[in-house]
Amino acid sequence: MTEPTPIHPPLAAVILAAGKGTRMRSTLHKVLHPIAGRPMLGHLLETVRSMGAARTVVVTGAGREQVEAFAEPLGLGVAVQAEQLGTAHAVRQAETALAGFDGNVLVLYGDVPLVPAETLARMVARLHGSDRPTVVVLGFRPDDPAHYGRVLADGDRIRRMVEYKDADAAERAVTLCNSGLMAVRASDLWRLLARVGNDNAAGEYYLPDIVMLAAEEGGHAAVIETAAAEVAGVNSRAELAMVEEAWQHARRARAMADGATLVAPDTVWFSWDTELGRDVTVAPNVVFGPGVRVADAVAIHAFSHLEGATVETGATIGPYARLRPGAEVGENAHVGNFVELKKARLGEGAKANHLSYIGDAEVGARANIGAGTITCNYDGFGKYRTRIGDGAFIGSNSALVAPVRVGDGAIVAAGSVVTRDVEADALAVARATQAERPGWAAAFRTRKKTEG
Repeated sequence: MTEPTPIHPPLAAVILAAGKGTRMRSTLHKVLHPIAGRPMLGHLLETVRSMGAARTVVVTGAGREQVEAFAEPLGLGVAVQAEQLGTAHAVRQAETALAGFDGNVLVLYGDVPLVPAETLARMVARLHGSDRPTVVVLGFRPDDPAHYGRVLADGDRIRRMVEYKDADAAERAVTLCNSGLMAVRASDLWRLLARVGNDNAAGEYYLPDIVMLAAEEGGHAAVIETAAAEVAGVNSRAELAMVEEAWQHARRARAMADGATLVAPDTVWFSWDTELGRDVTVAPNVVFGPGVRVADAVAIHAFSHLEGATVETGATIGPYARLRPGAEVGENAHVGNFVELKKARLGEGAKANHLSYIGDAEVGARANIGAGTITCNYDGFGKYRTRIGDGAFIGSNSALVAPVRVGDGAIVAAGSVVTRDVEADALAVARATQAERPGWAAAFRTRKKTEG
C-alpha cells in the first residue's frame, strides 16, 4: 500500500458514526456493514488515508465498542457522543482529539462510504479559493429530494441552508440538497460550533447552522456540487444493497477498461481488493471474495468462487471451482469442476480437473490429480500437509492420508488409500485384492426368483 504524501496545510477528518442505525435491524454497527467485503467505515478511512490526512477522528455513540475495536488498531482517534443532540454537537466531541491541530477539517459521515477523494479534494481546494469562504458545503441534486436539507445559493455562494422539517414550501421546492459533508478550517470550526443553538423543530444542534453564523461574522459559505451516487447514504438493508450494486457496477466497468473480459458483467461480484490482470476472461456467476490476485491470461469459468487466492498466468479455473484462502494456482495449471483448494499450492502445469478436495497440500509441477482424490488433512484435532512431487500421477478416487509425501514421478493406483510415503517413480497400490467367483451372480438371481 503506497503511503500518501503529507499535504499542506495539513488535513484532518471528523467522521460521524454515532447514529443508532435502527433501520438496519442489526446487532452490527451500521458503519461496519460491508460493501464489497469491506466495512463502510473502512472504505471512507482508505479514502481519507489516500489524501494524506494527518489526523482522523471517528465520533461514535451507540455500539461504540464495535467501532472502537475497528478504529483503534488503525491508530485513529475515537470520540464519543453520549447523547444524540445533533450533528453540530457530534462534531464538537472531536475537539479534544484535534486539540492543537491547525489546518483543514473535513466533516464526513461513516454511512456515506463512497465519496471519492477527488471530490473531497475539490472541497478543500474551494476552501482556499480567492474569495476564501469560511465553509464549503458539498451539495447534490437527487432525483427525489425527499427530506434532505436544502441549500439556497446564488451561484456557488450560499444564502441559507435549511433542514427539510424547518423549510417552507418555496424552500422545499429547491432541488439543491445538502449532503452533510463540509470542509472548514480548524481555526473557524470550533468557534462557530460553540455558537450553534438548538432553537428548531427538533431541538437539535445542526451543523449547517455554521453557514449562517459565518455570514454573521462577515464571512460566507460556498457550495460545490457532485453526483448523487457519490454521496449515497446507507440507513437500511435496501440502501446497503443499492450502494453495493453501485460499487459493483463501477468496479466491473473498471475491470473491462483495464483489459479483462466479463462475459456477463452484472453476474460477476468483486471484492474491494480484487486484482485482475489483462486478458483475463471471467464467465457468468463468478464471485471474488477478499484477497484475490489473478495474473494475465487466466480463464475463470462459470459459478466459481475465489477467496484469499492467487492465480498465475495462463491458469484455468472452473466451472464450479472453489478456491479458499491460501490457494495458489501456478502458471498454466488447471482447477476443474467441483474441485476445492484450501491452503494448497498447485505447481506449474499441474491438473486437478474433477471432483477433488486438495487441502493443506503442495502439488508439484505437471502432477495430475485424478477425479475423486482427497487429501485427508484433518484428524479432528490438527491439520497436516500432503506433498505431491513433480510429474506424479494420482489415480481416481484415491485418499492421501496426511502427513504423507508422494515422490516425483510416482504413480498412485486408482482407489488407493495412501498412509505411507511413496518413493519417487514408484507405483503405490493400497486397496483390497479383487476376488472373483464365477457364476455366483447368476446363481444369486435364480435363488432370489425361487424365494419370491
